[in-house]
Amino acid sequence: MKLTINGKVTDSIRAATVQELLDELKIAPVRVAVEVNLTVVRKAEYETFRIHDGDTIEIVNFVAGGSRQCRVLVVSISI
Repeated sequence: MKLTINGKVTDSIRAATVQELLDELKIAPVRVAVEVNLTVVRKAEYETFRIHDGDTIEIVNFVAGGSRQCRVLVVSISI
């Protein structure tokens, strides 16, 4: 299946759901947010939310740090 993940086109993904994609990419779902075609996917839907050929997916990781005024930094995950 051909997907664009965090701006990078890949055609080697076999996953059918968001959870399977995270498993295939070896990404723990605990501290990430996933967006498929500009729609944020709720964690409760990861196991049932189907991905399709041509989808654009963004996976972001939440990382704590920074100054007192800025405690959370969103970082894109490289695949």
